[in-house]
Amino acid sequence: MVREQYTTTTPGTSLERPKNEYVYKIGIYGWRKRCLYLFVLLLLIILVVNFSLTIWILKVMWFSPTGMGHLRVTKEGLRLEGESEFLFPLYAKEIHSRVDSSLLLQSTHNVTVNARNSNGEVTGRLNVGPKMVEFQSQQFQINSKDGKPLFTVDENEVVIGTEKLRVTGPEGALFEHSVETPLVKAEAFKHLR
Repeated sequence: MVREQYTTTTPGTSLERPKNEYVYKIGIYGWRKRCLYLFVLLLLIILVVNFSLTIWILKVMWFSPTGMGHLRVTKEGLRLEGESEFLFPLYAKEIHSRVDSSLLLQSTHNVTVNARNSNGEVTGRLNVGPKMVEFQSQQFQINSKDGKPLFTVDENEVVIGTEKLRVTGPEGALFEHSVETPLVKAEAFKHLR
């Protein structure tokens, strides 16, 4: 901004105008102004790209106020509906399926379920592989629908808790040591050997 000074004189007199020694230009001019505009334009482009990428990520990941995709956040915990793939171990206190469908676990190698104590040590392991089911624990027990133990195994003994034990193999049962039972019975009209 240029400041001009006016002096009033009467006609016929000549006065010299004072020199403008202290006139300053205010503002940004030249290459600095162009760089500033370029910087503001660059920031605007980055803002638009970031906003577009954020919208795209929200749309692709199916974000919603209740969760993400098939994963829903409820009062009881997380609810996962449909098929899902876990690339790393899954840690959960409880896993339930819907009432009208079964829980299906699939793997290309095996499915391993570990039980841990409060120190994080493994106390029980169920490993289902392509050729074998392996269970490691202090005790293994199979219960009936009523909760009665049908089959129990620990380090010292195997207990079969049913009223009747039926051996259907062609060779029968082979015992290397003594057997104690209150009753031995053959099938109807068959010989007992």
